[in-house]
Amino acid sequence: MRLRQIEVFHAIYTSGSMTSAAALLNVSQPSVSKVLAHAEQQLGYLLFDRVKGKLIPTPEAHQLFKHVETVYKNVDRLRHVAENLKLANDGCVRLAGTPAFGLEVLPRAVATFRKRHNNMIFEIETLHLDEMTSALTESRVDIGLAFEPVAHPDVREITLATGRFVVLAPADVDFHGRESLTAADIVPFPFIGLNSRGPLGRLLSNQLACAEAELNVVTWTETYHVAKALVAQGAGLTITDEITARSAVASNIQILPLEPSLEFDIKALHLGSTPLSIGASNFVQHLEETLRTFLAPAR
Repeated sequence: MRLRQIEVFHAIYTSGSMTSAAALLNVSQPSVSKVLAHAEQQLGYLLFDRVKGKLIPTPEAHQLFKHVETVYKNVDRLRHVAENLKLANDGCVRLAGTPAFGLEVLPRAVATFRKRHNNMIFEIETLHLDEMTSALTESRVDIGLAFEPVAHPDVREITLATGRFVVLAPADVDFHGRESLTAADIVPFPFIGLNSRGPLGRLLSNQLACAEAELNVVTWTETYHVAKALVAQGAGLTITDEITARSAVASNIQILPLEPSLEFDIKALHLGSTPLSIGASNFVQHLEETLRTFLAPAR
């Protein structure tokens, strides 16, 4: 079947009539009828029975539609990619970062980069990791920024920096001069737990399980920033990535390294089949410098 025949078949099957299919495709009803007739002639069997003016899909049509639906979705995705490529140009860098980077790191990097390249335009999205992968493969964004991303065959990774987990505690909690804390040190205090669905959550969950520490969890939350806000309100302690910890640091929170040290990679992502523009490549280098400067006071 030709692509036009697939499109017409899909429209008739999903809409239920020639008239509705013609309206969906923005063409005349006779042209839809003609394309369907040619498709049935080439296939050698009917796709629809004509019963009292209605089109009833044949058993062969039901079988064929299972495969046509997959093809149609791929064609629709291709349209999105083509439209997104039209929007991309060397003077605009489209960024996506997971939420932790949106509060301070990305705004700082963009602002300082534009002081040297004031003709550069940026578009910034905050996306979760699975959404970011889709945005990259559909060419909706040029660069992604994430913690420990899951490898994808179409996405290239560039390691920018290494971060670590830290303990956040209200400023008035006395740790008797300790400069770092273990999971066992946290046991006596109320603890704010985070879900373990993301890559960082799984990494931390595994370490805590190995430590066999029975933490006194008083609140569960989905995001590190909410956990940090709860700490600031005196609700308890939490363990978070140091990007979140050091973004917009509040005077009523203290940050201590977690021992043993638990590290993770911070990576820039881009579509492997599409080289970055000169402007985007320069920004990735600048992002690496920004991250190292941001994390330097902690080392």
